[in-house]
Parts: sequence; C-alpha cells; structure tokens
Amino acid sequence: MDDVPSPDTHSHQTAGHPTRPSREDAEAAVRTLIRWAGDDPNREGLEGTPDRVARSYEEFFAGYHTDPAEILQRTFEEVDGYDEMVVLRDIRFESHCEHHMAPIIGVAHVAYLPDRRVVGISKLARIVDVYARRLQIQEKMTVQIADTIDRVLTPKGVAVVIEAAHQCMTTRGVHKPGVTMKTSRMLGAFRDDPSTRREFLSMIGQT
Repeated sequence: MDDVPSPDTHSHQTAGHPTRPSREDAEAAVRTLIRWAGDDPNREGLEGTPDRVARSYEEFFAGYHTDPAEILQRTFEEVDGYDEMVVLRDIRFESHCEHHMAPIIGVAHVAYLPDRRVVGISKLARIVDVYARRLQIQEKMTVQIADTIDRVLTPKGVAVVIEAAHQCMTTRGVHKPGVTMKTSRMLGAFRDDPSTRREFLSMIGQT
C-alpha cells in the first residue's frame, strides 16, 4: 500500500469532505473519550495514548487518501489471447464498521473475465485494501470493489465475494462469536451465465 503522509497540525479542506480536524483536535477527542470511559488520560499508562490512537487512525483509514480507480489504470493488452477468468482468492483485509467503529476482519475473493485488458493481480488486492481502510458496511464494500473494477477495466464480468467476522457483533450487543457474514456481487457474465458463476464459486471453494 502507498505510504500516506501524516496530516499536518492544522485543519485543512479535503476535496468533497468537510474540513479535517487538526492532529491536536484528534488527540483531544481521544483524551475526552478516556475521561468518559472513567480513566485519567494524564496517568503514565495513558499519557501517550492519544498520539498512538491518532497514528493508528492514519493507518486504519488510509483508504480515504487513495483513488481506487487510479490503481487500475495501468493494464496490459499483450496476453496472447487469454480470455479465461482471473481469480484472486483469500485476500485478507481489516476494516472498521461505520456503526460502532469496531473491527471487521475477513477475506475477499475477486474475479473478472478480461475483455482484451488485464491488470496486475496485486492491484486487485490493493482495491480491496483501499475500500477496507475506510469506515464501512460489508455490503457497501462488496459493491464498491466490484463496481470499480467493472467501470475501469470494462471486462466481460466481475465477481466479488466477501466473508468476514464483525467485532460489533462478537464483542458487544448479541455477543455471538464465530459468526461470519457473506456478501457477493456478480456483474456481466458472472450474473448472466450460471456456468461461469459456478466455475468461480468452485474456484474459491464455494458451492
């Protein structure tokens, strides 16, 4: 993943988004949450926590600073007529749910059926990573990955399946560990041709 520069200490306007708070604002918010939880942010064990949390958020949510479409811009046409599906399975990701900001940990399986152009397989993994490193719901993330690949590569079809565990369900609320959620999006040939869809699902170990 590309390195993302640390934000400076001043508020600034990001295109399409509200003014981003300063680093000092973020650290002050963490100190407020520590006090709200019932602890003292000035005690030795917590004194450096606001800075560490702010730095962690830079990593957790670095996807906001990358345009996923740009990742797919460099493609290759010299494929000697290859026109079978390209599948990348078990792409591990870590995200955070937008409702409780709790971790979502899972794997994504991504496939597309080329139409003259292919892209480096690492780029498919990066697309997953970019969308995962944002506040998410799994359904939306599944659609975003599939639709971006479809829009930029214009292939004959795209398929995305995501399986993930949601800590907002396992560590709070109903407390149901071991539960995973599965979502999928099929476009083009994967939606219209049952044999193509079955082949993809077989390749990722699904039925």
